[in-house]
Amino acid sequence: MLPDLWELGKPAMPERFNVKVNDALWERLPVEDRQQVDELVDAGRHIQAIALMRECTGLPRPDLRDCVDLLELRAQALRDR
Repeated sequence: MLPDLWELGKPAMPERFNVKVNDALWERLPVEDRQQVDELVDAGRHIQAIALMRECTGLPRPDLRDCVDLLELRAQALRDR
């Protein structure tokens, strides 16, 4: 049976908190911490999200500006889901 053409045109819905970001800082975070960062960003708790990023990435500790940039990327990715 052929697939329904309408179904082929629909974009796949990404799972919550699994949105990909091509960022070295994001890759340094353990998976559990990525999910927690996304939960904090989604709840509007940006300062806590940045603090978690800085605590959980290990050394060298990321620059505050890099964390803010990643926060913006995550917020945009979560809005677009």
